[in-house]
Amino acid sequence: MINRRETLLSALFGSGLLGLRALASGLPVSFLLNPRRALAAADAAACTGALAATRAQYFIFNTSGAGDPINASVPGTYDDPNIVHSADPTMAPTPLSILGQPYTAAAPWASLPQDVLDRACFWHTMTNTPVHPKEPDVLKLMGATTGGEMLPSLLAKQMAPCLGTIQAQPIAVGATSPSEGLSFSGAALPIIPALALKATLTSPASPITDLQSLRDQTLGQLNELYRSTATSAQRRYIDALVTSQDQVRHINQTLLNALTSIKDNSAASQVLAAVTLIQMNVTPVISVHIPFGGDNHRDVGLATESAQTVAGVATIASLMQQLAAAGLTDKVTFVSLNVFGRTIGPGNTDGRQHNPNHQVSITIGKPYRGGVIGGVTPVQGDYGALPLDSKSGAGKVGGDIAAVNTLATFGKTLLAGAGVDSAVIDAKIQLGQVLAPALA
Repeated sequence: MINRRETLLSALFGSGLLGLRALASGLPVSFLLNPRRALAAADAAACTGALAATRAQYFIFNTSGAGDPINASVPGTYDDPNIVHSADPTMAPTPLSILGQPYTAAAPWASLPQDVLDRACFWHTMTNTPVHPKEPDVLKLMGATTGGEMLPSLLAKQMAPCLGTIQAQPIAVGATSPSEGLSFSGAALPIIPALALKATLTSPASPITDLQSLRDQTLGQLNELYRSTATSAQRRYIDALVTSQDQVRHINQTLLNALTSIKDNSAASQVLAAVTLIQMNVTPVISVHIPFGGDNHRDVGLATESAQTVAGVATIASLMQQLAAAGLTDKVTFVSLNVFGRTIGPGNTDGRQHNPNHQVSITIGKPYRGGVIGGVTPVQGDYGALPLDSKSGAGKVGGDIAAVNTLATFGKTLLAGAGVDSAVIDAKIQLGQVLAPALA
């Protein structure tokens, strides 16, 4: 964990706090590093892929090494009467619709606003491991990524040039165990809890408390270049990027108000920290941990699963409200991916075991079509993910995408939805395929 203020600031804003100057001035870090080179390349394309600039997304990436039983309550698991669901009244089977298609799920999922449900896609996948410490391997799509890169890092590397973020490295604010930590190009990244973020950025000595002064200082240092070297076209380019004093005051107050309201490291605080980091344009990907039942081997009456599912869905709903209030609904995608799912067959009324054959991921974002991808079938005394039919996205015995490749297919489709070029996707993830029916 990071405790030292200087180290955390460096992790967020880079050496010399260049990122903070970028936040204050509106000028990209690349410009501040080398203004002359940046001006010469002002018209160069920053994104790979024809759609990247318009489809690029920030990602709030929910992940758990506990193997939460999300797969026990979502659409796609209520057609087989032998599948065991919580009997708690708060988890009652409830009809819902996604883009006009009827489904059944536990009541908390049906409580999501219709506009959120219409963007929610529930993926029935297979991670092929029942082992908690394999979480990093699952994030590497179980060997499918080139060089062992984690999916959050792949997303971040592709999105950073398009979004102009301060850094490309993802940030983990919710990791509750070392297995949930992230890496970037093979290097482990620090974990920055929500409270540490608040303590560092809202302290009286924090440079974020005086962004306006930092803005004026930064622009003053560039004044000679602006006056004596830049062409009229380049001056217009700079003027279009520079943040006004009024805008800086608004940014300063908005961010400080948000950070001050963080009281703990709970899922709600993690979500607030993630939204704030996106508003600061620090990174394209922030990982959080929203509990959905945890490692519930001895969960009598599935009480913990029920309570945490109710709370977890409420946290997702709150996230969507915060994104809407910040004008970010179309720019941020929520994603979930756990190390494995839980057993859902007969005998699972007082707890669930590890299930390497069935895990449910969720996407909620503009580039992804709402619905249900895949399904379940009896496997090894319980249930596992079906192969996928690539033309429809439905689970199908004999489908052309094997169950073991559904995880890599999920990763490829995430990249495709965010506008990454198909050649890049195939080079980065060597198994599975882009699933067109899951794209909006």
